[in-house]
Amino acid sequence: MATTKLQNKLANLPQEPGVYFHKDSQGKIIYVGKASVLKNRVRQYFQKSRNRDPKTEALVKEIADIDWITVDTEMDALFLEAEMIKRYKPKFNIALKDDKSDLYVRIDLKSSHPTVNYSRVPLDDGADYFGPFQARAELRRALKYLRRVFPYDHKKTSGKRVSLNYHIGLSPGLEEGRTSLDDYRSNLRLLIRYLKGHRVDLIKLLKSEMTQAADRQDFELAAKKRNQLNALLALRQQVVFSDREFLDASKDEALADLANLLNLPAAPRRIEGYDISHMSGTDTVASMVV
Repeated sequence: MATTKLQNKLANLPQEPGVYFHKDSQGKIIYVGKASVLKNRVRQYFQKSRNRDPKTEALVKEIADIDWITVDTEMDALFLEAEMIKRYKPKFNIALKDDKSDLYVRIDLKSSHPTVNYSRVPLDDGADYFGPFQARAELRRALKYLRRVFPYDHKKTSGKRVSLNYHIGLSPGLEEGRTSLDDYRSNLRLLIRYLKGHRVDLIKLLKSEMTQAADRQDFELAAKKRNQLNALLALRQQVVFSDREFLDASKDEALADLANLLNLPAAPRRIEGYDISHMSGTDTVASMVV
């Protein structure tokens, strides 16, 4: 049962993206999560219709307080969550993980052909690693969007002709010298700044560089910075994880409606469906879906 203090916090949750912190009675952070709408996501933990597994049930019983940080985009929430989990190491973030290992973003700036890819284990190889990220699908989707703003290669390309990715704005085009190695590295440094949560500073930087290029009448560079800035601002509209979040909310609502329809005391924890088929009375086959 939520305390009065906790109920007041739940009543004042914002309808913005952000990262939330569940705390125990001693004020220690026991879980960190992200949300596209903090008000909706955090309240789900305390819904009577919520069909929770035993580990989540144990988490909810220990929640005595909640805090949160609001951000501008789902992308910001994804990367801030990873940073906060790394900083506080909450016990339930570890307990609620699945059996798969975390994922890291690997950027090898020092290479003669820098790449951006993923790794399950950080190595002592001179590359920069960012993470760990527990939301692997969301991370891959976020990097897909970021590649449009900060073009990069996943691997060193072979041959001297630029790849298709260059023509659709995803690759720097090192093969034909469309981008110099120094410019490519500078671009990756901007990506690193974004991964570290400096999106607002990046917007200011790109605006400044665009203005300076225009003042020098370097209109080609000014247009390039303008396009990069617009792509960066467009990230606010990109869906990174809210589709799954809204799906979970819809599932809860459907289970609650089913419980009301069948006059059940609570939402069902297990549902079985049966189907029996045959061919004119012979070759009978039955199946059950749980």
